[in-house]
Parts: sequence; C-alpha cells; structure tokens
Amino acid sequence: MDGREPNHQDHDLVSDAGDEIKGMAKQGLNHPSTKPVLTGAAIGAIAGGILPVVTWPLGLVAGAGFMLYKRLRP
Repeated sequence: MDGREPNHQDHDLVSDAGDEIKGMAKQGLNHPSTKPVLTGAAIGAIAGGILPVVTWPLGLVAGAGFMLYKRLRP
C-alpha cells in the first residue's frame, strides 16, 4: 500500500448510520429514510417467513439493515 486513504467512505459508516437512526427516531415518518427502511424490513420479514432456514425476525433485521446501508451508501 502507498499510505493513501481508501477511495471509499466506509470508515464513517457507523457514525453515519448512528446519525441516520437518530434522525429517523426523532422525525418518525417525516424522515426521508424511514419509509424505505420500513419497506425493507417488511420485505425481509416476508422472505424470512417463506424461507425454511431463516426466521422472520432475522429477515426483518436483515432487510432493514440492507436498506439503511443502501440509503447511506447508494
């Protein structure tokens, strides 16, 4: 490595996610990220209910986490 910073911005992902979650908690459905994250959670829960290995709570968390990540890093 040549000592340069990486080109991607994932080193701030945790702090960005915390700020986004706090914003969603304060603003509720008025926050622009709330509806996509809830939609991802619902799709994940349905997929978890259909798939034999994954349970719906795991699907719910995975779907919400994926959509939150996609909101932060499109």
